[in-house]
Amino acid sequence: MKLLLISTLCLTSYFVSAAPRTLSDTSDQFHRRSSSPTSNIVSRSDRYDQLSPQNSPFFPDLQIPEDVITSYAGVDRHTTLTLSRQTLDLSKYPEPWSKPDIYHPEVQAAIQAIDWDLVPDASVRPVNALGDIDFDSYDENEDADCWWSASNCKTPKVNYLPPDIYTCPRKGDWGLTFDDGPFNLRDSDEEDAEDENPYAEPILYDFLKKNHVKSNLFYIGSNVVTYPAAAKRALNDGHYICVHTWSHPPMTTQTNEEAVAELYWTLRAIKEATGVTPKCWRPPQGDVDDRIRAIAWQMGMRTVLWDKDTQDWALPAPGGGDLPPSEVNLKFSQWIDEAKYEQTSHGTIVLQHELNSATVRMAQKWLPQIKKVFHVVPALACNGITQPYWESGFEYPSLY
Repeated sequence: MKLLLISTLCLTSYFVSAAPRTLSDTSDQFHRRSSSPTSNIVSRSDRYDQLSPQNSPFFPDLQIPEDVITSYAGVDRHTTLTLSRQTLDLSKYPEPWSKPDIYHPEVQAAIQAIDWDLVPDASVRPVNALGDIDFDSYDENEDADCWWSASNCKTPKVNYLPPDIYTCPRKGDWGLTFDDGPFNLRDSDEEDAEDENPYAEPILYDFLKKNHVKSNLFYIGSNVVTYPAAAKRALNDGHYICVHTWSHPPMTTQTNEEAVAELYWTLRAIKEATGVTPKCWRPPQGDVDDRIRAIAWQMGMRTVLWDKDTQDWALPAPGGGDLPPSEVNLKFSQWIDEAKYEQTSHGTIVLQHELNSATVRMAQKWLPQIKKVFHVVPALACNGITQPYWESGFEYPSLY
């Protein structure tokens, strides 16, 4: 079965449905002449009356999975509880968690499909000796590049990009999101396997299903290729799947070509594992500026951030930090109290993770209490988006 390719669209709204297609539709690869991806390209004074074009990336022939559920209509489906450990064909992908090769022919094709005249000329951000982003040379007050990490900017400085999605406009909505999945099982001889595997997928997905809750899941490509059955299970449960890069780097530290590679391989992995091509992505650590937004947008994706951070990613567990659980518990408790006493004027999008045992346990602890106070929905759904993929055959309920 061949990949669907949506041809370039000049968009006048932030999300649109492509022309009616099915999973089996095909088309020729889209080509365009483009400037060098490393050239100086967009003046700050250039303004556009409409959003810049998007196109769903072209992939080579992929074997799309069968028995994929495409219509949810708010009904919980019976989905497989035992998941296969079979990987995708790893020889066709970069080494998991490695920096992808920008000279790979598929990446080069994706680079050539971008109109680099519509990618702002923001600098590649430097890192310091500790590997952290160096902010010293950036003027945060001017914030010429709408760099979220420096200024929390969410509305691009160029008119041809849409604002980031970062909150739920309707009071009482809790936009549920989990980053870094799918949470892979470890081999039995791996360090921490005994402690972590009881919380690997499908444990969180089973819990969400039991609680009749859907979420936005922001997937790391390296985790998808090694555990595609978990991604397919999530899709069949009715969760919204989005991109979270291949190896989780701060994206403003990547060159244009490196950014394309990070996004391309994740899109490809999700397509092969589930049959869908997401219209949404979330930058690791929220690190995004107008240069990276423009690249992601032309590759078919709008940027999704958050307005509440649980900081569960810093809990003491593999891949985490040393933040006491009491501090995360306090955040949840305060947010619930604010809602109870109507101290908010809109809903919220909350950053959580399916990263390790600690993050899953925290979700299990607090979600039942959150449901008593909030209307829990996927982050895109609370923003009125019910078509999160370029494939038009996937129907999500308009109301949750």
